[in-house]
Amino acid sequence: MEHHGLVTLVPTALVLTLAIITRRSTECLLMGVVTGLAILDPATILGGVKDAAMSVMTNQDVAWTVLVCGLMGGLIGLWIRSGAIAAFTEQMTRYVHSRAGALTCAWVLGIFLFVDDYLSSLSVGASMRRVTDRFKISREMLAYVVDSTAAPVSVIIPISTWAVFFGGLLEANKIAADGQGVAYYISAIPYMFYAWVAVFMMPLVIWGKMPLFGPMSRAEARAAAGRPVPPGAEHLEQANQSIVEGPDAKPRVSNFLIPLATLVFFTWYFEIDFLKGLFVTIVITVAMLIGRKTLGFNETFDTFMEGIKLMIAPLSVLIAAFMFKEVNDALGLAPYVIENVKPLMTPTLLPMVVFTTMGLVSFTTGSNWGVFVIILPIVSSLAIAVGADMVLVVGATLSASTFGSHACLYSDATVLSAQASGCTSFQHAITQLPLALVAAAVAALGYLLIA
Repeated sequence: MEHHGLVTLVPTALVLTLAIITRRSTECLLMGVVTGLAILDPATILGGVKDAAMSVMTNQDVAWTVLVCGLMGGLIGLWIRSGAIAAFTEQMTRYVHSRAGALTCAWVLGIFLFVDDYLSSLSVGASMRRVTDRFKISREMLAYVVDSTAAPVSVIIPISTWAVFFGGLLEANKIAADGQGVAYYISAIPYMFYAWVAVFMMPLVIWGKMPLFGPMSRAEARAAAGRPVPPGAEHLEQANQSIVEGPDAKPRVSNFLIPLATLVFFTWYFEIDFLKGLFVTIVITVAMLIGRKTLGFNETFDTFMEGIKLMIAPLSVLIAAFMFKEVNDALGLAPYVIENVKPLMTPTLLPMVVFTTMGLVSFTTGSNWGVFVIILPIVSSLAIAVGADMVLVVGATLSASTFGSHACLYSDATVLSAQASGCTSFQHAITQLPLALVAAAVAALGYLLIA
């Protein structure tokens, strides 16, 4: 529970302030890293940056993220070049006849791809851009729908990477018996209030039952005037359009649906190992495209490499965010927050306090899985000490992680949803945040009422 006192909050406050002023992510996160290292030891800032970078780049979780994002970029490149996404778009427009219908289609597709939030974010955004553009829907609104069906859906459907990861942590922390981690996780699903509210608030927004306000309202007004791509995101649009449909390609919707179904099946087959499923899917997709003579051998592999390049910008943000998390861990941000909210820890208030404070930590650091790893032992001890319902507290903690993943300006889900949808992470986050805060307020009230 060591921390550096009030100064612990300075790097996070600086990052958020700079992000709002500059509307950029990577540079602001790196400024936060340098500021945090200056607080830890001003004499070794350069060495600290090197150590943080090396620690991040040799971390298995970061390596997994880089591999998954890069390979998914390659797969998306193949979908575009082969005409698979164009064929899917054409198919969808036969059944979609309105703005609400287009967004509902994106919402349903995101729910279907529940096995992994990265899969959902990247696939739905890339495949639905053209559809939503036709109905003058802003890229920010598409990103909001995509993001709301990524982590929030993955966390409440227990056949996902989230369930496997968190189930293992529950066992490691002796909250669940050996072999019962996923079962315990399932018992907490009804209490993951934020995820439920975020997912089922979407139809209200889509069908106009919940009015838009703030930045999202302005983004939709701009799109209605014929400008779905926000100013400042032109470089992303250029990158997304750097791969075009091949002149000799034979567009088939099956070239999109077969790899997608393959990825879902093999991720499940390999016990929710998304990376293994992705390896198999790429092999099958390449063989299918070459075998069908949709793309030539050289064209296939050149396109795959071009697709990987599409992910350089979001990966730079994610690596900077991981470095920022390393510095915040060294400063003791989470223990500092816990120590200062301890007086509020009663059996009735604990779930709500855990959700709000840990949601704030996850939001400010951009870490969701990482926050859960650090906080779970502390929160479980507090729950035992005050006699709170452990299942409810676990649900509240998972809700906090989901909120952080969904709402943070530079979390992995935010960055990837924005990239796939065609807007910057800041544009996506700032338009989504008011709606995410509404869902968070409803969730907090739910914890207060049920405890």
